[in-house]
Amino acid sequence: MRASALILLAAALSPRAGAADAPRGDARVDPEVGDMVKAVSPERIQRSIFVLASFKTRHTLSDPLPSGDGIGGAASWIHAEMERASKESGGRLRVELDSFEQPPAPPRVPAAVGITNIVATLPGTDPDPAGRILVVSGHYDSMPSNVFDSTSAAPGADDDGSGVAAVIELAHVMSHHKFAATIVFLAVAGEEQGLHGSTHWAQAARERNADIEAMLDNDIIGSSRSQDGTIDRGTVRLFAQGVPPTAAPDDRLLALLRAGGENDTPPRELARAIREIAEAYVPSLKVRVIYRADRYLRGGDHLPFLERGYPAVRFTEPAEDYHRQHQDVREEKGVKYGDTPDHVDFGYTADVARVNLAALAVLARAPAPPQAVQIEAARLENDTTLRWEPGTEADLAGYRIVWRETTAPSWEHSMEVPKGVTRVTVKGVSKDNVIFGVEAFDTAGHSSPAVFPTARRTL
Repeated sequence: MRASALILLAAALSPRAGAADAPRGDARVDPEVGDMVKAVSPERIQRSIFVLASFKTRHTLSDPLPSGDGIGGAASWIHAEMERASKESGGRLRVELDSFEQPPAPPRVPAAVGITNIVATLPGTDPDPAGRILVVSGHYDSMPSNVFDSTSAAPGADDDGSGVAAVIELAHVMSHHKFAATIVFLAVAGEEQGLHGSTHWAQAARERNADIEAMLDNDIIGSSRSQDGTIDRGTVRLFAQGVPPTAAPDDRLLALLRAGGENDTPPRELARAIREIAEAYVPSLKVRVIYRADRYLRGGDHLPFLERGYPAVRFTEPAEDYHRQHQDVREEKGVKYGDTPDHVDFGYTADVARVNLAALAVLARAPAPPQAVQIEAARLENDTTLRWEPGTEADLAGYRIVWRETTAPSWEHSMEVPKGVTRVTVKGVSKDNVIFGVEAFDTAGHSSPAVFPTARRTL
């Protein structure tokens, strides 16, 4: 954790300010967010997972009828649950079906198929209708051993009934509260066939220039038991991409690389923020940030968002049991196979949901991340000067300059300045030796993710 020191107002208003050379300390806790975290119910999550697993299969190519025992029935039930959450909160959720025809995409989609995403939107209080958006998702489709088998049992309790159950629970709890940013609770299909549902939604968001500040994907978050029987209820993995694998890096990416910011991409700054928020609100669950986009041989619904330039991360349980994933339900030589509810740890799933909730709530109430953050690199010196554009939020309290050793994973030091200050010199700390970032925070202590500065070559 990191400690912060508030600079004396007189010093902060000057062009140069003394460095607060102290470790970062505990984040301020919002009591209302704490109450929301406590309101997450393992029992409701358990019920949702059992209902989702009760459909014979949720394979994307299975029975599309809303009254059926396939994916259409599952979609209908999720939609009804989101509508119920909206009703219980006085209609504060806008629940919609995002349905489209997916063209053939051999080999996993041999013929055109209808895909439906369930979208529940909690509008923010920001007066700008095109304002900031946070997205939390899980995929409700499932598959047995054969990805083309759309008729065999595929209960999909952990992959990804657990993620969808968490998203439904977050909608139930959070829809009773207000946030500056809009929050979208998203249940997508077509994941096992090639991330088609999330790709469709992310592409539509990009085409309308939606300001998605963060996307949290929950995929396989239901089990604390690994394949060898080891139990770890205290860890969740959070995958965060560094440098995107683009064939031709744009100017912004090249500038980040030249400045040594390969570990300070927006997804990794988002992951750092989530980890700090989790430490404050759900200290029993350690968020283990993994410096890669996803696991080997696998991919999740955050990837289409990353590919379209949005900060996106993926939550996954600490160690997976591959006897349970993508397997026909059976028993061979005393080993049980199949993704059934009996191996799901509902309390653990609820803890992962609590981390999601805390992160979404804090970030949705925090000011937007500072814009146009720059580090002055026009002269040789042993001090560091940063500047940025002023924020416009009414409850903006100030900015926090953070820094760490270039080899450190988390922010180690910080300095706070009032909202009227947008250019600060950190004396005695050389930009050559450390990584800097700038956060914005409000009067209640909610902080945005840090922003890595670009180099400014002129004064």
